[in-house]
Amino acid sequence: MSEKTLEDAAKAIINGDAAKAADLAKQGLGEGIEPLNLLEQGFVPGINEVGDLFSKGKLFIPMLIKSAAAMEKATEIINAAIPQEEEIVQGKVVLGTVQGDVHDIGKTIVVALFKANGFDVLDLGRDVANDKIIEEAEKFGADVIGTSTLLTTTMVLQKELEEQLKSAGLREKYKTIIGGAPVTQRWADRIGADAYAHDASDGVKKLKELLKK
Repeated sequence: MSEKTLEDAAKAIINGDAAKAADLAKQGLGEGIEPLNLLEQGFVPGINEVGDLFSKGKLFIPMLIKSAAAMEKATEIINAAIPQEEEIVQGKVVLGTVQGDVHDIGKTIVVALFKANGFDVLDLGRDVANDKIIEEAEKFGADVIGTSTLLTTTMVLQKELEEQLKSAGLREKYKTIIGGAPVTQRWADRIGADAYAHDASDGVKKLKELLKK
């Protein structure tokens, strides 16, 4: 495994260089690095660093968008190279970034890892209204609804989603999982979400636990 390739992958994301990220994704696969290792040990540390810098106010939205685009490009290439596990987990997941938040950073990785682990995932993208999330979950026959947000100003929509599910008589039908830079376990407990994931790998673990219940 090329340590330099992994380090360069993280740097490409931090620098928001989509072309470089794509080249390194192809290079890493060509060097024989396992797709998930390339993602989790190369690109994910880069996106995590970007998330940390953003949450501390040391990196701003224009750069954040560039980094997210670079991550999406790399993930797309790596995801195509990931063979699905033979044992498919019988679970359907709807994922979306809440309304008012136009950042896909983080969720893109979660989608890739969920799919790689055999979950059936419907990615609704970013800036998605709660009504739309519920509507699509119903159509898709989802078991789990996952939402992410990078902004403290839009976190309240995760709480409102829990309330909307309750008022529609659907709360017991779905498990809910939340994530995003400002989100914490304390917030999940406060709003009544079933699980909180601090990163993509933790999301896979929590999802498996939810689907066993």
